Amino acid sequence: MKTVILLLSLLFWASSFAGEPKTVRILTIGNSFSRNATNYLDDLALAGGHTLIHNSLVIGGSSFQVHADKAKAEGKARLYTNGKDLVGNLTADKWDYVTIQQASIKSHDFATYQPYAGFLRDLIVKHAPQAKLLIHQTWAYRVDDPRFAVKEPKPGEPKTQEEMYRSLTAAYDKLAAEFGAKIIPVGDAMFAADTDAKWGFKPVSGFNPKTAKKPELPDQTHSLHVGWRWTTKDGKTTLGMDGHHANLAGEYLGACVWYEVLFGESAVGNSYIPKGFDAEYARFLQETAHKAVQARVKRASK
Repeated sequence: MKTVILLLSLLFWASSFAGEPKTVRILTIGNSFSRNATNYLDDLALAGGHTLIHNSLVIGGSSFQVHADKAKAEGKARLYTNGKDLVGNLTADKWDYVTIQQASIKSHDFATYQPYAGFLRDLIVKHAPQAKLLIHQTWAYRVDDPRFAVKEPKPGEPKTQEEMYRSLTAAYDKLAAEFGAKIIPVGDAMFAADTDAKWGFKPVSGFNPKTAKKPELPDQTHSLHVGWRWTTKDGKTTLGMDGHHANLAGEYLGACVWYEVLFGESAVGNSYIPKGFDAEYARFLQETAHKAVQARVKRASK
């Protein structure tokens, strides 16, 4: 039986690769991470001959609880920037998929998921019953993120990138099992690419952010995260570290994962590559996304 299910899954993916144009309607309930991961999704869909209708509900840094509390609020506090509350957005179209995710900073701690994720799931089932619920697995921070440099981390706080990845994966998997929902495995793909022997990011020693002068930066080749950067605000230039958010490469990888899940079609060979992006590296990211999604397909068949 397992063999039959696996063969059917693989046949689905093979037929989809050659497949016909599709229109996918998706509502994402998230934060900057969902925005990161879908930044190039429209471009990939267009290159694949498909149509994407996407409504994005983004609140910076928001958790399951923030979106749940917003749905329970009164008056204007209920509304998103498009002027609709969550129910209004759920009923605004016949969504094929609705996605939810946890805030990255809390992603390792399953105790922060419920009851808020369940509240959102119930609203989705009630007001968009035709939609399939997808859980967007967010990603671990860059290996040299300040979060992992704390001398005495709080109990339960991940101490390394790998520990963060393992714990957030366990939490997302647990939620997906409870809901009977499918995961968009961006976190899996990001960790696989980040730790790849050839293409993975490798921090260099010797860079001192306290003495660095603009435009001095460390070598950040193959980083999937924003990392060190110089910014200017109110005439003042400062050096900052963002090991949380995805950069162009991370966004492209994330979008390839979303593309495969939504359209049932391999991202490998998709003609869209961001302008100025290395073609060989883009191919690696496409293949990494494909492997991450296929690994989930095989797990689901067991």
